[in-house]
Amino acid sequence: MTNTPIQVAALYNFAPFDDPASLQGPLQAACDAAGTRGTILLAPEGVNGTIAGTPEGIESVLAHIRTLPDCATFDVKYSHAESMPFHRMKVRLKREIVTMGEPGIDPRASVGRYVDPNDWNDLISDPDTIVIDTRNDYEVAIGQFEGAIDPKTPSFRDFPAWFRERREELLGEGKTPKVAMYCTGGIRCEKSTSFLRSEGVDEVYHLKGGILKYLENVPEGESLWHGECFVFDQRVAVKHGLELGSYGQCFACRHPLSAEEMASPDYAEGISCPHCIDARNDEQRARYVERQRQKELAKRRGKAHIGKPIETAARDAGEDGFDAGESWEANFPGGLAPDALSDPK
Repeated sequence: MTNTPIQVAALYNFAPFDDPASLQGPLQAACDAAGTRGTILLAPEGVNGTIAGTPEGIESVLAHIRTLPDCATFDVKYSHAESMPFHRMKVRLKREIVTMGEPGIDPRASVGRYVDPNDWNDLISDPDTIVIDTRNDYEVAIGQFEGAIDPKTPSFRDFPAWFRERREELLGEGKTPKVAMYCTGGIRCEKSTSFLRSEGVDEVYHLKGGILKYLENVPEGESLWHGECFVFDQRVAVKHGLELGSYGQCFACRHPLSAEEMASPDYAEGISCPHCIDARNDEQRARYVERQRQKELAKRRGKAHIGKPIETAARDAGEDGFDAGESWEANFPGGLAPDALSDPK
């Protein structure tokens, strides 16, 4: 695949799968035959994933997914990568395709109103609208929309509790404000808006296609986005026009790192950074040191280091197409210096 263009496709679709396990083997076989790599999650609520390969290989896999129950049509976000961003192809079974942990939430039955990226500025500039960022704290840290509320949640699972605790403060008394929510590529807002509607909030909106579609479609001079957008692949972050961002990343804690943070004495590639230096014990750091040693050894031998599972990589199982049962490097090789995973993420 070295001399062929690498296309990256991010997708999700909420659909009723009565027996996801029966779909896993044929889908894995279709991916293997197409030569794609990445992660696709299957759950009773649908499919979510990001894959990379040749355009022909990608289309072959998408054609197979379109044969699954209620999957004849779904949105796909395409981008390109200079090198293969994944080590291998995994089709995995999960309880949810994006983990919220709230029983009964079904975006197929009830969801917020979609807002086109070109209409988003008008909505969030309305003084009767509150804007909520549904992403995790480490994502929000490097960019968000003007005036947005940051829940400071380490995981999407924490969002329901955060909203219930802050509901009165957010919605207040009298006229209920409009609630606009956004995420990287749209999937988390499918659930967060469905959740708010289940909590009795009617005027709920979300950005169609997420931040990525906004950055792709809205000119920088008209944009209300500040900073960069974290993505769950080797790019780490993107800017307006989906151009490559400026951030690197810590393999130990997943936090995006600025150039200044990577120059910190607390930063050691694959081992620690200013965000996690005090959050790891000696045993954990010893494992990271050995993992980094094995990675560097594999690099010298011209081989890819897949890595072993680590607990920090499991923070958000199934979010944005990231397979948290594997190590970070197993999903995204190559050092993560400053493409596409939106939210399958």
